[in-house]
Amino acid sequence: MQATLNQTPTANRTHIGFFGKMNSGKSSLINALANQEISIVSEVSGTTTDPVKKSMEIHGIGPCVLVDTAGFDDIGTLGEKRVELTKKAAEKTDIAVILFNDVEMEKEIRWYELFEKLNTPVVAVVSKMDILENVSAIEEAVKKRLHCEVLCTSAKKREGIEELKNKLIEISPDVSEKRFITGNLVDEEDTVLLIMPQDIQAPEGRLILPQVQTIRELLDKKCLVMSATTDKMEQALAAMAKPPKLIITDSQVYKTVYEKKPKESLLTSFSTLFAAYKGDIHYYVDGAKAIDSLTEDSKVLIAECCTHAPLKEDIGRERLPRLLRKKVGERLSVDIVSGSDFPEDLTGYNLVIQCGACMFNRKYVMSRILQAKEQKVPMSNYGIVIAYMNQILDKITIPED
Repeated sequence: MQATLNQTPTANRTHIGFFGKMNSGKSSLINALANQEISIVSEVSGTTTDPVKKSMEIHGIGPCVLVDTAGFDDIGTLGEKRVELTKKAAEKTDIAVILFNDVEMEKEIRWYELFEKLNTPVVAVVSKMDILENVSAIEEAVKKRLHCEVLCTSAKKREGIEELKNKLIEISPDVSEKRFITGNLVDEEDTVLLIMPQDIQAPEGRLILPQVQTIRELLDKKCLVMSATTDKMEQALAAMAKPPKLIITDSQVYKTVYEKKPKESLLTSFSTLFAAYKGDIHYYVDGAKAIDSLTEDSKVLIAECCTHAPLKEDIGRERLPRLLRKKVGERLSVDIVSGSDFPEDLTGYNLVIQCGACMFNRKYVMSRILQAKEQKVPMSNYGIVIAYMNQILDKITIPED
C-alpha cells in the first residue's frame, strides 16, 4: 500500500462505530455528526448492508473513521451475513455508539456486553427524540440496565449532536496513551539504520507501509536515519561515524543482518516493532515456543491482513510454511487466511501466526488475541516466529509497552 508522509493511514485512526437495530437512525446520526452526507438515509429497512466508512478529522479527536453498520436485528440469510459484517466492524471499533429507541432492548444489551468484553468504551444514545413519544422512559430504562450516562439526540433537528461530539472527545484515546512504533528504543539524535531489502514483494517505486510509518516516526522523534538494502549494509555502516543505536530490518533477513551488525547496536525488525505496536508482544513471544511442540499431525493458521495477490516467495504463503515444514515435517498442515477472514473457532489449531497488521488497527488485532487466549491457542507473529526459528529471539530487541 502506498502512503504519503502527511497522511494518517486508516488503521491508525480512531474507529468510531455506530450500532443499533434497523432504522434506528445510525446513518442520519453519522451524517449529522459529520455535517455531510456519508450514509444513505431511507425508511426502507436494511438500506445499510456492508459497513460504510468515512475517514475524516474531528476537532478534539483528530483523525478518525466513522463506521455505519447494518442493523443487528437484520433477518434472513442475507441479513445474517450483514450481521456478521457488523460483528467484524465491532472488533475494529475503538469507540462504540449504540442507539436505543425502544424500551425493549435485549439485543442492544448483548452488544453492550460484547463491547465490555472487548474493553471498548460505549456511548449510549436514545435516537430520534423528535419523533419518539416515550423518550424519557427509554432513557430511564437504559440507565437502569447499563448504569451509564445516556444522550438523547435528533439528527433531523440537530439536537444533542454537539453533546455527542463532546462525549466522543472525552472518551477518545488521550495523547498520553499514544503508542509509538519504536517504543522507548530511541530518543532524539539517536542514529538508526534501516536495512530494507527491495525484493519482488516491495512495490516498484514505493516503500511498504510499515517502512513509511517507521521512517516518519523516527523523523518526528528527531532521530538520525540512514537506510540501505541488505547487500549495502556493510558500506552503510562504514559511512557512519559510529555504530547506530538501533538497526531495524525485514524479518526475512534477520539472521544475515544479525551476523553483520556491530556488537553495540540493538537489532529488531519492522514486524517485531508492529507486534508490540499493534498486539501483545509478550503473548507472541510465549506463543512462539509452541513451535517446539509441533508434529506432522499439528495444524497451524497463518493470518495476514493484506489481500494482495500472492507473489513468489511471499512470506506468509511460502516462506513461513516452508520454514515450519523444514523443522516439523512436510505433512504439517498450514491454513492461510487474509484480510478480515479469521475463524471463530481456533481450537483445531496448535498455533496461530499473525502478520505485523499494518493494515489493521490495534483494537482488531487485540480482539484476535483475546479470542486465542480464551480458546487457549498459542499465537505469535511473523517476525517473532522467524527470529525464534533462527535461534536469535533472545538477541532481538523487543520494545516494551
